[in-house]
Amino acid sequence: MDMIGNFLTCIRNAIQRSKPFVVVPYSRIKHQMADILQSEGFIRNVQVSEDERQHKQLVVTLRYVDGESAIHAITRISTPGRPVYEGSSNLPSIAGGFGIAILSTNRGIITNKQAREFGIGGEVLCSVW
Repeated sequence: MDMIGNFLTCIRNAIQRSKPFVVVPYSRIKHQMADILQSEGFIRNVQVSEDERQHKQLVVTLRYVDGESAIHAITRISTPGRPVYEGSSNLPSIAGGFGIAILSTNRGIITNKQAREFGIGGEVLCSVW
């Protein structure tokens, strides 16, 4: 099962239904991706909670501006069956610089803008604008 793809699909479905938040099972990579989305202004908040069976959950509060979601599109680029790696010189520009790509690198989970600053490449997980 593709846990990153499932995470992105949960966010996409919640936005289509104008839900205020989405609850997904916790993983470290999903938490790091949600932190990036929050720091870039695409979501309002991210919290870690536990359900009644003491399982960790990630509660992602979505951000809406005048009734419209801050996330217009969120797509999975690299999949478990087809990973997509890009070098520092070939990093994608999303929506003319208005969006971001989230990468998995040797420095952790970072945006394409941070990867350009560091001069490193990595696996392109998803794009958001």
